[in-house]
Amino acid sequence: MITCDAHMHTRFSEDSDSSVHSMLDAAVNKGMQAVCITDHLDKDFPETPDFPAGAFMFDLDEYFSRLTQLKTEYQKKLEVRIGVEIGLQPHLGEYYKELTEKYPFDFVIGSVHLIHGQDPYYRGFFEGRSDEEAYHEAFEVTVENLKKIDSFDSLGHLDYVVRYGAHQAEGYSYRKYADEIDEILKHLISHGKGLEMNMAGMKYGLGFPNPHPDVIRRYNELGGEIVTIGADAHRPEHIAFDYEQAGEILISCGFSYYAEFKGRKPIFKRIVP
Repeated sequence: MITCDAHMHTRFSEDSDSSVHSMLDAAVNKGMQAVCITDHLDKDFPETPDFPAGAFMFDLDEYFSRLTQLKTEYQKKLEVRIGVEIGLQPHLGEYYKELTEKYPFDFVIGSVHLIHGQDPYYRGFFEGRSDEEAYHEAFEVTVENLKKIDSFDSLGHLDYVVRYGAHQAEGYSYRKYADEIDEILKHLISHGKGLEMNMAGMKYGLGFPNPHPDVIRRYNELGGEIVTIGADAHRPEHIAFDYEQAGEILISCGFSYYAEFKGRKPIFKRIVP
């Protein structure tokens, strides 16, 4: 039903040790027709228990050189596109504007990995906060980021924070956070931005992608048209994760098509049952 995985990471991302070849071969084996490599570029990412400060940066000239070679190598088997996942922080608007104008990306995902300088992946973020307080704060920070940064095509894993809450999705719903989520969705729509359906939520045991289908359905109700799909794979076995459900979920949310990006322009593909 879905033949493009538009969110994946390789050795260019600090949190992946997978070769680009291994990821592309897995995509071919999974029946993908196209992929977009979207390695992490998260400027000013702080030191964490696992990584030194500034770890999520890499040489973009080397990146383009290597991936351009592989585009040619795989052209008869798979369309390889070159993208990036930028980590949104309010002070980085001008930095990302210059970066995305300098390099010819096919696709730029904008994702919120830090909430006031802390990554909710680590339990320290939740100390002194209930899940509800943490989720509200995450959505408020997302709104703040969107007002400051425009240099992306699709908002990645909107409710990322729910993956790591003490009780994850217990007590979480679109309706509970509707004010903030609606503000996010309306901003995306009015600025021509897409919303990512990130299938890694299934991998993390949430039972739904990020964001929740109710959020994707609301994006449709508000007039949103651009939904991109990615598995957020960091290893070959996670390419196109749970894609057998992805099309069905999107159809249930009112969409008959999804979007891929090439040259920063959306290409709409009908979902084929």
